[in-house]
Amino acid sequence: MEKVDPSLISIFKADESAPEVMQSMWDLACLSGVLGDLTSQNTFQTPVEILRFLRIIQLINEEALGLDDPIENSETVYYRYRNRYSDPEPPSKKKVDQIINVLLKYNWISKQSRLLKMRDTGKRMMDALIRLANDSLAYYLHDDIGRALFQARRDAELSEAYDDHGISGGNKIASMVRNVENALQIIKERELELLADRNALPQLEVIHQLMQELEGKLQERFRQFQTLEESLVLSDLMQKGTAILAEGTNLSLGMINKYLKFTHMQKTPLSSTIRPEKVREFIIQMYNPPLESDIPNVFQLFSFMEQNQYEDEAVDGMWFPVKFAPSLPPEAIDEAVHYLETYEPYVSPLDVTDEEIDFIAEEISEEELDELMGNSNWLLTKSMINTEAIEAFFEDHEEAPMEQVIVEATSSEWGDAINAITAISALVGSKKVTITKAHENINLPKYERKWEWLNRDDGSSIIRKRNKRIDSDKNEE
Repeated sequence: MEKVDPSLISIFKADESAPEVMQSMWDLACLSGVLGDLTSQNTFQTPVEILRFLRIIQLINEEALGLDDPIENSETVYYRYRNRYSDPEPPSKKKVDQIINVLLKYNWISKQSRLLKMRDTGKRMMDALIRLANDSLAYYLHDDIGRALFQARRDAELSEAYDDHGISGGNKIASMVRNVENALQIIKERELELLADRNALPQLEVIHQLMQELEGKLQERFRQFQTLEESLVLSDLMQKGTAILAEGTNLSLGMINKYLKFTHMQKTPLSSTIRPEKVREFIIQMYNPPLESDIPNVFQLFSFMEQNQYEDEAVDGMWFPVKFAPSLPPEAIDEAVHYLETYEPYVSPLDVTDEEIDFIAEEISEEELDELMGNSNWLLTKSMINTEAIEAFFEDHEEAPMEQVIVEATSSEWGDAINAITAISALVGSKKVTITKAHENINLPKYERKWEWLNRDDGSSIIRKRNKRIDSDKNEE
């Protein structure tokens, strides 16, 4: 058997600046453009509309394969659609014409003299969409167990179609192993349900057949990939996949054996001879039977009883094993009753000490009280008026003209000027700054502002930051 080339063609390993990579990405961009334009035309709003679109591209695809007559224009597609499919509400001529124009726009088809021809890009994109729809249909035709097993088998087939020809299929072996693992988990969860179903034998046989088929495909995949560079990763997948498939095959085989044994037990006459050792061995094996064993465990046995094949056999609720304690002698019961009647709990004495409460008298001066009150008023003022910008300005300046403070601390906007004047008023009221008239003309820089002073002298008023130590010295003098 031919070995697979170690260097698979993969878009993730190719040089991103290669022209082939750019062309392949452009094909995906064209696919996105077709889907986007058709979505804007409400083509993909309902499942029925999507199915009609797939039927239209299938008609074009069949003509390209030589299976149907040539297509002259969109009107030909419209009448061919009505003759081919029994659609109670077929797409209108305008709708078909819109779809054809979108395919022409993105070079899926070309318009020649009196003919519409499919291009290579369109054929590959149309084939991909139709395959995707067919795969989805085949997937949803199975139940939850069959879907995972179907996807695992599909992964193996895709690996044969791609990886065996040197093209990366996208880690299909890992996907196959994971799908079998998911199916095995679902089988374990539904084991009792399948065993209790009288019509479950065909489904159990299908599951077992798929498990055996997947086991063969997985081994074949591993043999094909023995020359890959990722041998360490592959060896882990081989161990994991082999273990999971072996467990799944044994579990499906055991379920079939148990199902058949319970079916035949109902028709087998009981002999008059009872062998205690055989009964004992049967009970012991019920607690931990191997996966491929036909001996049911306790839960499976009770699940068959719940089918109510005999009158009053089924019981609503949950079955679980119970181990009862041996009977107690009368002396032990009398001793326990006497202990409960004469029981006195031991409580250690509580040492309660009266703690004296010491009150501390603290006095403050009138000046300190004024300062505390001023700080409280200042915090209340700051909670209502934002003064942070003005305070930050005076951290770097001792004094400055009012116009400079307003513009440089905030901005030249009219609203910021109003807020700045309000903040300065709050600082003056809280004795943080002082405002004095300028004794001489001050040359202020010309700011570009969106407001003007009513009194030009107000902008040259000097705002000084108050120093607590100097102010206290003045008060003492």
